[in-house]
Amino acid sequence: MRQINTYKNKNVLVLGLGKSGFAVSKLLLKLGAQVTLNDKSDLTDNPQAHELEKLGVHVIGGHHPVELLEQEDFAYFVKNPGITYDNPMVKKAAELKLPIITEPEIALAVSEAPYVCVTGSNGKTTTVMLTQQILDRHLQKNGHHAFAVGNIGVPISEVVPKATKDDILVVEMSSFQLLGVTDIDPKVAAIVDIYHNVHLDYHKTFANYVNAKLNVTRTQTVNDYFIANFDQKDILQKEKEVTKAQMQTFSERDANADYFIGKEYLASKTEQIMKKDDMKLPGIHNQQNALVAIAISKIMGADNSDIRAVLKNFAGAKHRLQYVMTLDGRKIYNDSKSTNIEAASVAIPAFTAPEVWLAGGLDRGFTFDSLVPLLREHVKAVVLYGESKYLLADAARKAGIKKIVLENTLQEAVPKAYELTNPGDVLLFSPACASWDQFRTFEERGDYFINFVKELKTK
Repeated sequence: MRQINTYKNKNVLVLGLGKSGFAVSKLLLKLGAQVTLNDKSDLTDNPQAHELEKLGVHVIGGHHPVELLEQEDFAYFVKNPGITYDNPMVKKAAELKLPIITEPEIALAVSEAPYVCVTGSNGKTTTVMLTQQILDRHLQKNGHHAFAVGNIGVPISEVVPKATKDDILVVEMSSFQLLGVTDIDPKVAAIVDIYHNVHLDYHKTFANYVNAKLNVTRTQTVNDYFIANFDQKDILQKEKEVTKAQMQTFSERDANADYFIGKEYLASKTEQIMKKDDMKLPGIHNQQNALVAIAISKIMGADNSDIRAVLKNFAGAKHRLQYVMTLDGRKIYNDSKSTNIEAASVAIPAFTAPEVWLAGGLDRGFTFDSLVPLLREHVKAVVLYGESKYLLADAARKAGIKKIVLENTLQEAVPKAYELTNPGDVLLFSPACASWDQFRTFEERGDYFINFVKELKTK
């Protein structure tokens, strides 16, 4: 880890004791900062809070002491990415013109290991996992490693103290994290895709959302590389205006891009890299994710043997079109990460077999009409649950689907969906909605789905 003096002897307030808040507080202590951590939850019995107190952090739980920001001479305000900018503490910090940053800003500044950053509306976790596994296979030949960190669930601050200059960090970055980043310089940055109607409850406008995503490349230099989606022309133009890095592109179909999906091969302008049917992951969107991973990995030194070995065996990130099991000839997939319409729109056409689609969740007031053509082509029956079931049912009726079953809960919906399948079919759980009407997170929702599927096996 590189030592820097940016935070030495400075008062720093960390807002939010999540994974990143805990890890960045410990990192700031190593960098010589005087750290105060605040979380609105009661931290009386919180073991992480107690550990930080023993290390010298001033921990304040149970409320947001806005007045503290005027009483103490804070130099930096480090915000948990999930906390919105209309939070009273954040608003007060902005009013006082305190620098408001997120954990990646601090952690990446001290990383000895070179790093690459991946963001996007959908597919970023799968892309990060593919990239990490390819680069790890490449680096292990010389006793070194690639680490998947960031929004994937492992705080960057937790890994930078042990990652050496011969390792590589593969960083998943959310728009929430990127909004609080002002100065990062990844060797390679990539934006997999950007879609409308994603996180607008947080960013308020699509323009704000795009601008946050563009922070992944905004401070790159001419010595860096930026991987861009050739098919999203409006976004591509904005990316060209912002980035100073050397740009490489990828496309689902267009051979004018640097990397593209050919008739038989995942290919570049100069070579056929591997047969696309050799990939274990289903769906053209995962082939697109693979192109991004290939582009990054090649820049960072991996070769085609590393790429092929990983893509032939990688079965998918948990909750992201994850293969669960084959039960009496029916293949069952968990795509609980499908928290929006765009994610469902890439999951539904991923299979050639007839599908029973299981969906539902939080009602955000959207219609699902954009899914009608895909439902008509791929889905033979639907089972819907939760707040959004009636809106989803309306789209299914427009698609001409005859068998539409409505249930209240996911637990009731799973056996009903299985009853509608035949051997050779796919049971696809791709909710197209946020989980918060019945579950705390999409991960919790996916875990429950897998457990409900396992209960089918015992009946």
